[in-house]
Amino acid sequence: MSKADKTQIGGSHYKDMSIQVSDYVYSNNFNWYQGNIIKYISRYNKKNQNTDLQIQDIEKAIHYAQLLIDKLKENK
Repeated sequence: MSKADKTQIGGSHYKDMSIQVSDYVYSNNFNWYQGNIIKYISRYNKKNQNTDLQIQDIEKAIHYAQLLIDKLKENK
């Protein structure tokens, strides 16, 4: 684990997870859209207890899922 893996700027919502989201995304060769979906879903209830902000993170995940669907349809 590198020094950067041990550091989180702005909270501990990723550091407190048993598997780092960045390691999971990188190790599985997920694309930009998949990585963002995983990121927002993984943190929605850990970063903030404000329901509006939790919903916002879920909406971001949905947005990236829709962007991925659109890309797949373009390349069909």
